[in-house]
Amino acid sequence: MTAEDRFRVIDELLGRPFPAHETTDGFASSGPGHHVVVLQASQDFWDDPDDDVVEAAEREIDDAFESAVSALTARWGKPEPIDLGRYLPSEEPAPEPLRQLCGLSGQLLLWRRPAGRWAGLAVGQADREFPIMLIAAVGAAGAPFVAGGGR
Repeated sequence: MTAEDRFRVIDELLGRPFPAHETTDGFASSGPGHHVVVLQASQDFWDDPDDDVVEAAEREIDDAFESAVSALTARWGKPEPIDLGRYLPSEEPAPEPLRQLCGLSGQLLLWRRPAGRWAGLAVGQADREFPIMLIAAVGAAGAPFVAGGGR
């Protein structure tokens, strides 16, 4: 998938209505106020946890992330870094998609968009045996984060 293809997917998510209930379809999920999709994923590492294989996969996903960030920044300006660690389980659980994202990644790069939505990119991995993923998320503007990553 090229950077332009990734942009098209994100643009489509920005225009897609949010469903009333949580739905999951393969590497995509949606719910009230959010969409999350895996734009690219490495292999899993159950059978081949070799450091060289993992490092090559990390480089590939990081390169795709940087390419996507560059494309979105050229169109929408500089993103806001959001520290997802602040949304890990606490007294009040984070709303979706932040709850889902903070279980996979430590940071989300976020662009605020017109029409009351935001778009974000993250690189994440559920655990060391699972694929490394380039993740796109779109949410309603009322998400509880501020520039710099605070709650």
